[in-house]
Amino acid sequence: MMQQYIWLNGKFKKFEDVKVHVFTPTIQYGLGIFEGIRCYKTAKGVAVFRLSEHARRFVESAKIYKFKLGITQRQLENAVVETVRKNKIKNGYIRPFAFYDNVVMGFFYPEVQMNVSITAIEYGNYFKNKEAGIKCKVSSWQKVNSEILPPQAKVSGNYISSFLSRLDARDSGFDEAIMVSSDGHVAEGSGENVFLVKEGRLITPSKGSNFLLGITRDSVIKMAQSIGLVVEERAVHREELYTCDELFFTGTAAEITPVVDVDKRKVGSGKMGPITKMLSDKFSRTVSGEDKEFEEWLTYV
Repeated sequence: MMQQYIWLNGKFKKFEDVKVHVFTPTIQYGLGIFEGIRCYKTAKGVAVFRLSEHARRFVESAKIYKFKLGITQRQLENAVVETVRKNKIKNGYIRPFAFYDNVVMGFFYPEVQMNVSITAIEYGNYFKNKEAGIKCKVSSWQKVNSEILPPQAKVSGNYISSFLSRLDARDSGFDEAIMVSSDGHVAEGSGENVFLVKEGRLITPSKGSNFLLGITRDSVIKMAQSIGLVVEERAVHREELYTCDELFFTGTAAEITPVVDVDKRKVGSGKMGPITKMLSDKFSRTVSGEDKEFEEWLTYV
C-alpha cells in the first residue's frame, strides 16, 4: 500500500503520525469545520471539482462561528491541490478540516487559532446500489433551523441530527433518511440535497428550508437550466415525495443518486427516471472534462 500523507498546518505528515488528544474541545463539543470535495481523472490529468466554491464555504463557515483559521481561501485551494498531487489521487475524496488541539476544559475558544488538515483518499460510490436507486425514510428527527444552529455553516456538531436520522433509517431497513424542518417542509437528506421531478419540471427546496446550500446542488441547477429545464426553488411538502415522477439526491459524496422508494411508496417507475439520467450523464461528462460547458468548475492538478 502506498504511503498516504496528510497536509497539516502547511506541512505533510504521514497518515499514521497525525494524532489529537481526546480532551480537545473539537472532540468534546464538535467544534470543527470541514468540507467534502471530489477530484476526478480527466484526459488532461486529475481535476478538483469546484474547488474555489468549497474553499470559500470553508472560510465562511469559520467566519460564522468566529473561528480563527490562520489560512486564506487561496492558501487552502493551493494546499488541496498539493495534497492530491502528493498522494497521487486519481478519483478521490478530499477532506479539509479545521479543529482545536489545545487541552483545556471548556468550549469558548474564538481567540485560539485552529489547526487545518487536508486528507485525500481514493473514493468510489457513496451508496453501493447507486445505479439501481436507493430507498429512503422520512425521518422523525427534524432538521435544525437557523434559530438553533446556522445550517449554512458546515460545522461538525451540525451532523449529530444527521447521524440520528440515518441510524433510524438504516435500522428500519432503508438506505437513507430524508429530514423535514420544524415547519414540516422537506429539508434534505442526512448529507444530501433533494430534487424532485414533476411533469418535466425540476423542483428543489428553497433557501428558507433550513438545509446546507450544496455545491453539487448549485451545479445541478445550472446544468438543468443550460439544457432548458424549468427549475423551481420552493417549499416542498412531504407528500410531494410520494407523488413526484422522479426523485434524486445530490451531494459531493452522493453525486447524483436516484431515490426509487420513500416510506415504502414507489417513486415514479421505481427506477432512475429519464431526467435524472440526463442530469447524471451530464454531471459525469462535466467532472471528467468531456463536457466543456462548465470546464471553469475544474481545477487541474
